[in-house]
Amino acid sequence: MKKLVALPILLLLSGFLLWAFITYPKVGHIAYDNLTVVEAKFRGLEKHQVDIGELTMSIYRSENKANKPTLLMLHGYSSDKDVWPRFASHLIDDFNIIIPDMAGHGETGFSEQWNYRMPVQADRLAKMLEVLAIPQVHVIGNSMGGFVSAHFAKRHPDRTLSAFLIDPAGVYSPTLSRMGEMILTGRNPFEINSPEEFAEFYPMTMANPPWLPGVVLDAIGEKYEARRLELRHIYNDFHEKDMLDNELAEITAPVLLLWGGQDQLLHVDSASVWQAGVPNIQVEIWEEIGHMSMLEAPARTAALYQAFLSTLANKG
Repeated sequence: MKKLVALPILLLLSGFLLWAFITYPKVGHIAYDNLTVVEAKFRGLEKHQVDIGELTMSIYRSENKANKPTLLMLHGYSSDKDVWPRFASHLIDDFNIIIPDMAGHGETGFSEQWNYRMPVQADRLAKMLEVLAIPQVHVIGNSMGGFVSAHFAKRHPDRTLSAFLIDPAGVYSPTLSRMGEMILTGRNPFEINSPEEFAEFYPMTMANPPWLPGVVLDAIGEKYEARRLELRHIYNDFHEKDMLDNELAEITAPVLLLWGGQDQLLHVDSASVWQAGVPNIQVEIWEEIGHMSMLEAPARTAALYQAFLSTLANKG
């Protein structure tokens, strides 16, 4: 009798475990996609599509406020526009906000036919601003987005009011980062082949990451695995090309540079190269922060940025 009672229980348990195994990744993807949309809306950002001819860019945009300056926020390699809403929420009352998914990323999508070099990405953004009838912006970029921001400032000085670079790529560091050491061995940590590799990679991106449920982190890891070949294509297109070491003096806009001392992707010693080369630059090092201060310390990062912009306004 006990065996007859136990059998249906075992079947139910087995069925539940099978269902959980099959749906667990999907739950993570659904949760992540919905959470990011809800958070963006909660923070005053709406999703829009901008056709720039070559491609259509997916962007977050705040409600337009007349006579307010515009902030253009650029994500890093492998990332997307969803890294910015928490930071943007501290600035949205006083500025218009534009946050695009750059080509190859997020909902803008990927094509092998597109060029992922930094000057090309910068020119796409200039075209986007032209379509949106926005003449000038304060550009903000993290990592690869900082690299693009610097090229944007250099190539489109009339459109650039200032640049805020957060742990930017774009110069050769005097000291190899952990990522740099891995790349020398032939392994790009962004190319994820397994959950174990993602578990090693994710802590490299931030010293103090915001909390996410395990199911969501697993979904993000799956996205990296699924995009491995696309990310390799993008990386090969721009890696060690269009470097700015000898061109930093051409960036004439005021620049705020913020670096996390715990950055494992791009070594903090790179800050000295930017400081030596850019004529009008303010440099801040936060020793306890990693690669993405706008996610690790959004309020503090926004406060630093607001103080920088206030200084510019007072000078003007």
